[in-house]
Amino acid sequence: MTRAAIQGRFDLDAETWDEIVAHSRSDFPFEVCGLLAGRDGRVEQIYRVPNAARSMTYYSMDPKAMLHAFNDMDDHDLDLLAIYHSHTHTEAFPSPTDVELATYPEVVYLICSLQEEPPMLRAFDIVDGRITERELFVDGQPAAAFAAGAA
Repeated sequence: MTRAAIQGRFDLDAETWDEIVAHSRSDFPFEVCGLLAGRDGRVEQIYRVPNAARSMTYYSMDPKAMLHAFNDMDDHDLDLLAIYHSHTHTEAFPSPTDVELATYPEVVYLICSLQEEPPMLRAFDIVDGRITERELFVDGQPAAAFAAGAA
């Protein structure tokens, strides 16, 4: 598994984990994408955004759906916390394309890999082309332990 320096932590609840995994499986073998919004670092809303590219190797968020999501966040005073997408055949690590497209340095990038069972979800900061991994926790336990128990 590809590694990056670990810095920081990102927390999800089991419902959000399950929704991201379900969304990732829903259009297999194509990548899916979405946004997580909330307050004070706690996810309150998940936005499934269609992958306009409909590709197995990269994602491009549908502009109209993305605008709708951002308008909804503004209407409900929510912050964009994370951008997620799936990797259907590769590990949960940012590809060169993911790094190139990472234009929101203040948010966490989540990648859900369907390469193996159970699916693996990992969290990253991508700033100025530099990748750092965050420790991902689900309901207070490390993501790897949660995934193993959920399988």
